[in-house]
Amino acid sequence: MNHKVYLSLGSNMGNRENYLISALNLICKIDNVRLVNISGIYETDPVGYADQDRFLNMTALINTSLDPEVLLTELQRVENLLKRKREIRWGPRTIDIDMLLYDDLTLDTPELIIPHPRMFERAFVLVPLKEICSEKKIFGIIIDEAIKKCSDRNGIKLYKKISICDFLRI
Repeated sequence: MNHKVYLSLGSNMGNRENYLISALNLICKIDNVRLVNISGIYETDPVGYADQDRFLNMTALINTSLDPEVLLTELQRVENLLKRKREIRWGPRTIDIDMLLYDDLTLDTPELIIPHPRMFERAFVLVPLKEICSEKKIFGIIIDEAIKKCSDRNGIKLYKKISICDFLRI
């Protein structure tokens, strides 16, 4: 399990916190994936499509031996198990799991772009990522500077402190 992968998780339908925890539990059950760390849970305003409920967002660090495409397939399977519907771009969802970073890999295929193409524009991704990422700079971009430039930075509030130890007891 030699690849370090950061994920972003979000939910704004139903029991949002339960969807996040359920997604983490299912991710832990993927062969060749180990959960290493998780951020707190943040409540955030919707971005893109504004006519919807607020989101709960968090990030997770996993280690895996899966290649990016196989991991993407597994993460989409988790989304499907949690009844993710793709009806409106950036619209309401039970769960959304995005692969933010996969080691220092840059990848641009029709199925997957790494690093995530909009992560440096979104405080709802960067604030929880900063909590668990040991790097101050990612792909030459200083995380704190990127957060200052995000239009959604004022719409993000800590919802619940949670740690990997808390999660393992849930």
